[in-house]
Amino acid sequence: MFLGVRVVVYPAPDLAAGKAWWTSVLGVEPYFDEPFYVGYDVGGYELALSPRADPADGPVTYWGVADADTALQQLVTAGATVKEGVRDVGGSIRA
Repeated sequence: MFLGVRVVVYPAPDLAAGKAWWTSVLGVEPYFDEPFYVGYDVGGYELALSPRADPADGPVTYWGVADADTALQQLVTAGATVKEGVRDVGGSIRA
């Protein structure tokens, strides 16, 4: 079912400070840099910073799957709890 990790989103209430820290640690500039989201290409996956993410939740990992709806149903059947359903996030990408 899983095709590999695609994105890990870190909460960044202070986006400028988070971006400065990650840019220093990774040694690269983000490929996507907007006030609502910063994304880095790291070894084939995306490390992202979100000022809207809740720090109490910690990082959120998104796995690649062939069919998001089917994967969600399989996970629920296996006992997972849905925090947020599958949604269109733009560019024909569903998360």
